[in-house]
Amino acid sequence: MTRDGELSYKVVHWDENLLRSAGKTPASLLFNIQCSDDAVSQLHFPHCEKELSPLSEGLSVVHISDGGMDVLHPKEITETHVIVDVPHLSCFGLAWNIRKLWKFGKTINGQILLFQQREDTMQSQKLNVFLLPDNVPLLEVKAYLQSAVSVEGQQAQVVHEYILAPSTCDLIRGQKYSVDCSEADRVQPLSATFDCKYGPNFHPTFEIRLNKSKKGATVIVKDKEKTHVWDYHVELTASASSCTVVSNQPPDNEADTLPAAAGGGEGPRQSGKSVLKRGPEEESLLSVQTEFIDRVSAPVLKYLELVLHTNRVINDREMESNQTKTRTDKAHSLINMVLKKGNKACRILIETFREQDPFLYELLFVNQEQKKTVGQ
Repeated sequence: MTRDGELSYKVVHWDENLLRSAGKTPASLLFNIQCSDDAVSQLHFPHCEKELSPLSEGLSVVHISDGGMDVLHPKEITETHVIVDVPHLSCFGLAWNIRKLWKFGKTINGQILLFQQREDTMQSQKLNVFLLPDNVPLLEVKAYLQSAVSVEGQQAQVVHEYILAPSTCDLIRGQKYSVDCSEADRVQPLSATFDCKYGPNFHPTFEIRLNKSKKGATVIVKDKEKTHVWDYHVELTASASSCTVVSNQPPDNEADTLPAAAGGGEGPRQSGKSVLKRGPEEESLLSVQTEFIDRVSAPVLKYLELVLHTNRVINDREMESNQTKTRTDKAHSLINMVLKKGNKACRILIETFREQDPFLYELLFVNQEQKKTVGQ
């Protein structure tokens, strides 16, 4: 950045027809980037290519604005990023030249992501396996699944819990892959062809069905020659964290602290002296409020909003009112909204924050608790 400023971004959908008309195809997500004037003059986009030599011929940065689409020549291409100078900000993303795509090496830097899925009505557990280019952010996959849950989970409780595991591996464009899991009742499909997809939807490449009694499973991804590409032993959890659960109604014993999404405002709190008594999560969030507002990143803040909205902590109107604000104002507003909703709302925010940014969580919340202990 050339000077201090508030930078924010969101992922938007590619116009595939517009790209094809220019002989291009997506090589990354498309980002709508906003910042104060003249604060940003250069952008660095992560790519997934392993061979650098053909990149200058076929990989470019696409700039989409109200005036149409421009193709920007990269200033530099490193082993991990494409660097480009930008005159002003709007929508940017990487694109391959379709005619020169054959020059690229077929092997790319890939990632394999695991999510455990459960529903109240299911008689089995699901492991969803995603094969993706490694320049697809995990946060965007989580956000997509969270938004999908809000549709799926109208009648049943649905959980998509990310399983932290080594994810890096080499994947080959156009290669067929399969999954082996000896503990599984079923793996489907039997095989799938890998392609570099950049949304807007992120569907599982494979689904593994397991008996509910299973405590663990070994997942092996193989290529068409049956060579092991990636493997990991999963410890299956009995229940998922509250930040990833979407239910149709809040539990009866906690209905006093969470409002319905359509209703707005604060749900009724208990009468009498308990009105003034804060819960432990409320106290904890209050104690780190200033540091949280100063330090939380825009992508994490975006995901927190999505989870809080999906769990009906904040309603449509509250979420919309936050969209045009700067990162600092958005964080301040979100904290205030959640604090008004009670202890359970604060717990959902804190648990989700711990999952998304464990280092900052430890710096703020764990250190704060240690200070309290020392003070006592």
